[in-house]
Amino acid sequence: MIKLSDKVEKLETSATLAMAAKARELKAEGHKIIGLSLGEPDFNTPEFIKKAAIEAIEDNYNTYTPVDGYPELKAAIQKKFKRDNDLDYSDKQIVVSTGAKQALYNVAAAIINPGDEVILPCPYWVSYKDIVKLNEGVPVEVETSIDQDFKMTADQLRNAITPKTKMIWYSSPCNPSGSVYQKEELEALAEVLADHPHIVVVSDEIYEHINFGHQHFSMASIKGMKDRTVTVNGVSKAFAMTGWRIGYIGAPEEIAKACTKLQGQVTSGANCIAQRAVITALQADVGELDYMINKFKSRRQLILDLLNDIKGFECNEPEGAFYVFPNVNSFFGKTVKGRKIENATDFSMLLLEEAFVATVTGEAFGNPDCIRISYAASEEEIIEAMKRIKALLES
Repeated sequence: MIKLSDKVEKLETSATLAMAAKARELKAEGHKIIGLSLGEPDFNTPEFIKKAAIEAIEDNYNTYTPVDGYPELKAAIQKKFKRDNDLDYSDKQIVVSTGAKQALYNVAAAIINPGDEVILPCPYWVSYKDIVKLNEGVPVEVETSIDQDFKMTADQLRNAITPKTKMIWYSSPCNPSGSVYQKEELEALAEVLADHPHIVVVSDEIYEHINFGHQHFSMASIKGMKDRTVTVNGVSKAFAMTGWRIGYIGAPEEIAKACTKLQGQVTSGANCIAQRAVITALQADVGELDYMINKFKSRRQLILDLLNDIKGFECNEPEGAFYVFPNVNSFFGKTVKGRKIENATDFSMLLLEEAFVATVTGEAFGNPDCIRISYAASEEEIIEAMKRIKALLES
């Protein structure tokens, strides 16, 4: 019998992908499943980006790409950082990867040593914890609540730091809560970190443009933080390009160099056609995305209205991304359709197997009282899904 590595044996399967797989099984059995589990826009990639990809094919872009990205793409990323985030990065500080997930893994592998602690404000994106563990780091979870809009405070950060703390990871807008850290909140965190100059910050800003009420603010733009912050971004979400697999970082040069070195031994450079298309995407006016952002905003209001009409759901109002993260612990200990609900995992499975609505348990994101519901779906699907859930729970 083949013995797998200990780190792979201990690795958790991605909860979002596992739920999607279970939903596909039920769909194959003939059930009409409404999928609200995946973080994937239901829009097509904008036409002007697709056209750029076609032109790249016709121009015979078909060879290996530079490990850290085409110079022209890195230049577009530099301009994007300056335009949107007031950040000046040299080309040596930019690394293009096969999606933001690879960029995150590169950073972890480049920095974490066995036993290093990484602070994760809860809820966190599902892969953060396991990426840290794969690199022999120790995840330190900082619990937040719906009452604080799922955002870590300066006092919580201060109390979580130990001599072993090496990094802090967070996303804003946040997956799964949709919470957005405001300038003053990030400045308060930066003030705490000023006393701990060895701690590296990873700021995941993949949902930057899906922001409904406030100006996006980057940690790296705070005085004293740029030389210790890795800004992670990509085109999957706002540009509806999940399958194109292009992410990137702006980072201190020594970190960028280490990520390039690592990537050169793992995947090498990202897809040539996708890179050429992303040059066009990043050079475009951000207003080109307004039709998608506006639609997400109207869906947010729709799903909040419908959820608030179902007794037992407690919701905050997310300010970005395309998720709601309701607290559902009022259902714990109750029995529905002969099934006792002990936790958020039981609850999300109940919704899938009895209402045929796919969501994701909050346990995967470090919060066992909540579930994540994506509203990257049509209004018709959202209305029908909430109708099914309400009927099930009122039964």
